[in-house]
Amino acid sequence: MNQLDALRQWTTVVADTGDFRQLAQFKPQDATTNPSLILKAVQKADYRPLLDEVVQKHKGAPIDEVIDRLLVRFGTEILSIIPGRVSTEVDARLSFDTQATIARAERIVALYREQGIDVHKRLLIKIASTWEGIEAARQLELKGIHCNLTLLFSFAQAVACGAAKVQLISPFVGRIYDWHKKSQGTQWDEAANAGANDPGVKSVRQIYDYYKKNGIATEVMGASFRNVGQIAALAGCDLLTISPELLAELAASDAPIAHALDAEAAQRLAIPKVSLDEAAFRFALNEDAMATEKLAEGIRAFAADAVKLEKLMET
Repeated sequence: MNQLDALRQWTTVVADTGDFRQLAQFKPQDATTNPSLILKAVQKADYRPLLDEVVQKHKGAPIDEVIDRLLVRFGTEILSIIPGRVSTEVDARLSFDTQATIARAERIVALYREQGIDVHKRLLIKIASTWEGIEAARQLELKGIHCNLTLLFSFAQAVACGAAKVQLISPFVGRIYDWHKKSQGTQWDEAANAGANDPGVKSVRQIYDYYKKNGIATEVMGASFRNVGQIAALAGCDLLTISPELLAELAASDAPIAHALDAEAAQRLAIPKVSLDEAAFRFALNEDAMATEKLAEGIRAFAADAVKLEKLMET
């Protein structure tokens, strides 16, 4: 049994890509996209015709609507290949505007419905884990629109998402690892911070154990991996979203993988439930320098790629 098949014993495998032609070989259950992955895809000769087709078909429509139609075009193609759900992201420039996020999410849902997609079962709306984004997701979930809260780096963000009863969160393992490695500089010990000791892995484990101990139904999907060691150390997490490159690496290896995260074991831990109002959330996030920096950096990067995507459409 290769590592990818071994992982599937305990964890739902999700592909993290806009390159849907790569999907079939790995047989993921779900797939996630983001503006950066879509931008990367449409710059390839295989996918540029999709962008041109959407632009031509909706010439004269507002650029933000054309962007959403492109995202839905990719999402619909992905859904024709996978059996599960696709995550489609709301424009990161709306990350601090609850009502605008809700409106954009509802338009994306309507566009999927036009394509005959069962949005309740097959779509997750991806939103940045700001206070405003989490509140938007809370309201969307009440309307039956399921959400994937992304750019999640801190326990406080996870607590707020669980309280909002969002469907799924995506804690970013690799970017947490990147921050700690950079901040420690020459003092960083790669071997000592690998596997279960990786700071990104430890963050996801803390969130997973907290949710399972306290009966929080929100799914935990580890994301943003730098190496297969991080993935192996989270075997047993509800879901893991993995790039095609790392999926291929897992499929090519038969090294053993152990069951690392366990819901029953988590229920035996002494972990009190936490409650955060807006002020407490903002203070806790502010106290976490890594999470504050990576959240802001992630929103800026996704926003910049959305602008690049718009410029491609205008050329």
